[in-house]
Amino acid sequence: MNIDLINKAELKHNLTKAELISILQDNSINSELFKAADRVRKKYLGDEVHLRGIIEFSNNCKRDCLYCGLRVSNKNIKRYRLKAEEIVNLANRAVSYGYRSIVLQSGEDEYYNLDMLKYIIKNIKSMGVAVTLSLGEKSFAEYKYYREAGADRYLLRIETTDRELYDSLDPGMLHENRKMCLESLKKLGYEVGTGNLVGLPNQTIESIAEDILFFKKMDADMIGLGPFIANEDTPLKKFSKDNFWMSIKVMSLVRLLLPNINIPATTAMESLNKNGRIIALQSGANVVMPNITEGEYRKLYAIYPGKICVNETPNQCFNCIIGKIGSIGRVVSKGLGSRRK
Repeated sequence: MNIDLINKAELKHNLTKAELISILQDNSINSELFKAADRVRKKYLGDEVHLRGIIEFSNNCKRDCLYCGLRVSNKNIKRYRLKAEEIVNLANRAVSYGYRSIVLQSGEDEYYNLDMLKYIIKNIKSMGVAVTLSLGEKSFAEYKYYREAGADRYLLRIETTDRELYDSLDPGMLHENRKMCLESLKKLGYEVGTGNLVGLPNQTIESIAEDILFFKKMDADMIGLGPFIANEDTPLKKFSKDNFWMSIKVMSLVRLLLPNINIPATTAMESLNKNGRIIALQSGANVVMPNITEGEYRKLYAIYPGKICVNETPNQCFNCIIGKIGSIGRVVSKGLGSRRK
């Protein structure tokens, strides 16, 4: 029966909540699910893999999310902030390696005012690349300002559509505000990325199914999802569970329901499985987001433990991932990597 549901999703790109739950609960059809997602990826997007270089420019955050190592209550982390010129220089070096898309990511750090961010965005945009921001919840006016400065895309994960679960894990934050931010980004013409964490404490299969339907309903342009990995410096440090294969299942279902969007093979997947990004690329993903931050900062952006590639240089990461992409018969895209409508 679930094989029939996979065939339905591959052809019609639609499933009900009950059908999603049925597939998520059935591990006997994983191989068929992954192959179907890979076929849909190839049909709609071809064999190109988009590289997006991430600059993690500040690990300061005013939020206190229970699952995140950057939470403001964590006193065991060494905090850092990159200067505006340092960020621009990192982007310039990444472009020289061959990146056509740059992601600027940080905790929710109010140190970077509008003028600073405008300077950073405009200078990177002038390099002829796409600029993605991942800075958390901001006002409509701030999002508008970034957009007018040249930002193309924005990543803001919903984390979970289960409001009760969200409230328990994100103290001082409002689930409705999270949704409102995503709506604001859509109105402003960003390519909007969202996503969820898979394997959170008290998360149910039902709520994961709701997450997938939420992505479908909002017609997200990018979905970044990954396994929850417990951090020793958070209240959830003792919650240990291997969520790798469930993350791949969720990602594959997202590909079947949203066939032309961009889906990254996340670094968290490879932190749990040494072939994680390759498996993801063969199960529906079409994007890889290597870290292009340099020096000790690569280790200090410690959202979760066991992060890969922290001892490598950005150039080494670039060459490594190109080799992996080529090893499975895929090619690195030379385009900006916008969603193919």
